[in-house]
Amino acid sequence: MGQKVNPTGFRLGLNKSWKSMWYMPKDQYGDTVYNDYKMRKLIRKELKSAGIEKTEIKRYVNRIEIEISVARPGVVIGRGGSQIEKIKRKLSELVGTKVELKVLEVKDPEISAQLIADRIVEQLERRVVPKYIMSKELENAMVSQKVKGVRIWVSGRIKGAEISRIEKTEAGTIPLQTLDADINYASAEAQVPNAGKQGVKVWVYKGEKESVNKEE
Repeated sequence: MGQKVNPTGFRLGLNKSWKSMWYMPKDQYGDTVYNDYKMRKLIRKELKSAGIEKTEIKRYVNRIEIEISVARPGVVIGRGGSQIEKIKRKLSELVGTKVELKVLEVKDPEISAQLIADRIVEQLERRVVPKYIMSKELENAMVSQKVKGVRIWVSGRIKGAEISRIEKTEAGTIPLQTLDADINYASAEAQVPNAGKQGVKVWVYKGEKESVNKEE
């Protein structure tokens, strides 16, 4: 069996940072992690159409600060800021603490691994042929000068087949063993009608990045 290592976890502290930044005593750690999970789940549910790339959570003594990176910030803010206030209220009720939201716009949504994975999931659930979706997303990503390689996998009962398999497509290079490599990785699940769940994995290589603070 092959040994699979998450490309983001492999580079934490080198050129990748944590998505949750806080410290808690041992007896509160589990509950805090679960609260983070519930907040992320609520944000993803409420802002599905906004194109969420990542959600970063920072905890302070009496408040929580959440940074949401999205492709369409207007959807998050809403008319006159109504949508963002509604989400703030729901999050505060969920965790029982004051929550502050910051909305950041994703500069290049076509080369974000998470957004690519989400677009593939959306089309898989509409029964579009996986090979067509993958080749289209690969082509769009490789147009950018910032990208040096893309790999996309879709696994499951492709086209409703009885036996599951993995459809793979790749362009350029993906140096997974190089620690300095800036690998943007994401995974997602699609619930496909009459074909069950299908998994999506996306790797985007953007060249070498030596530290967390260096601009991507």
